[in-house]
Amino acid sequence: MKTQICIIGGGPSGLMLSQLLDRKGIETIVLEKHSREYVLGRIRAGVLEHGFAELMREAGCGARMDTEGEIHDGFEISDNGVLRRVDLKRHSGGSSVVVYGQTELTRDLYDARAAAGGHVIHNVEDVVLHDLNTEGKPWVTYRDGDEIVRIDCDYVIGADGFHGVSRKSIPADVLTEYEKLYPFGWLGVLSRTKPVNPELIYAKSDRGFALCSLRSQVLSRYYIQVPLSDKVEDWSDEAFWDELKARLPDEVAARLETGPSIEKSIAPLRSFVAEPMRWGSLFLAGDAAHIVPPTGARGLNSAASDIYYLYHAMMDHYLKGDDTGLEQYSQKALARVWKAQRFSWWMTSLLHRFPETPGYDQKLQETELAYLFSSDAALASLAENYVGLPF
Repeated sequence: MKTQICIIGGGPSGLMLSQLLDRKGIETIVLEKHSREYVLGRIRAGVLEHGFAELMREAGCGARMDTEGEIHDGFEISDNGVLRRVDLKRHSGGSSVVVYGQTELTRDLYDARAAAGGHVIHNVEDVVLHDLNTEGKPWVTYRDGDEIVRIDCDYVIGADGFHGVSRKSIPADVLTEYEKLYPFGWLGVLSRTKPVNPELIYAKSDRGFALCSLRSQVLSRYYIQVPLSDKVEDWSDEAFWDELKARLPDEVAARLETGPSIEKSIAPLRSFVAEPMRWGSLFLAGDAAHIVPPTGARGLNSAASDIYYLYHAMMDHYLKGDDTGLEQYSQKALARVWKAQRFSWWMTSLLHRFPETPGYDQKLQETELAYLFSSDAALASLAENYVGLPF
């Protein structure tokens, strides 16, 4: 096969780039390791920053998001039972976020690619990237049963996640990796229950962090901070609900609707960045290049900024003959990635209970939270980052 751009990874990043480029007449083929059902079964974040929502609309995939998604103009922070609201709209100059599940977003992108006759190939195995940094053009191979299939292309986009083949195709002496591992994880439960609050609640308590989130008015997503040694099997539904209530303000816990979990998992918290995000004709995007803790809702949104830069760079290349965007991609993407890293680290440090934390550090954490709500400038900084920095 032959195409202009071969995209490795059929998650929201790869599908969105394929959809955007297709609307400009630029050919793509998307290779996905798993089935469509598997991709749609992954439970992920659902808070979309302003720029991400605009990209969905530009891709022609925003209709259901605009109809079913919820506009949130703020969220609440609980500090050992004291609840205070962050007014995003006021402190960001009028911006807000959209709460819309990643599963639904991905479904919309899949439907759009199918309607356009897009080339998305699932269940591919043994993907290998060839001639990425030579004078010739790159090519990609994968196995389909007993057959090896070859795709010739101009560029390869690695949107295949942290464990994918794309980043691993860059030589070790070229790549620099930065990583921070946190000493805890998030135990998350999805339940078919009415959300406890119209907006998200980030709860800091002496027992540890908790988050009350939602996917819709009948689907709730809750998290509690747990030690890395914990396993899902250690937590019954009843134990989870009891612990969640203990970390929330009394008035919130009293109205919490509980029910059977329809999904339960533990995710360790990690920060990761790989530099550079381009090597020859390979461009990394999303989790293939960077991961953030979910505290600041930057993961999917950081991937969207990568796609924004790649989309415009590829348009300039193919439609204008201008390679400036391609040449500057890694530098521009990483500048925004590191700002997202900083914000996610700050939110995580602000709200979690760290094991064996010295008294001095605890007092600083308390002071930081108190300062946040005493300063319009501090709240403006939080709101600006939460709704999304400019691309």
